[in-house]
Amino acid sequence: MDVSKILTELREERAQIEEAILSLERLARGRGRRRGRPPAWMAEVTTKRRGRPPGSKNKATTSAAGKGTAVA
Repeated sequence: MDVSKILTELREERAQIEEAILSLERLARGRGRRRGRPPAWMAEVTTKRRGRPPGSKNKATTSAAGKGTAVA
């Protein structure tokens, strides 16, 4: 059993765990309402969709009404 190899692996794991803890702490701190524009990485994750949602009820009635009207 190579003790020095085990120690280096454990130190690497500890560094990864510390990074994970820090990132979770940052997320927990930022839960409140923030002012201003969101950061670029957050804007990429949350894309806003505009307009009528897919499968809307009014979509079928407006297309049927448009076909049935006659022009004088």
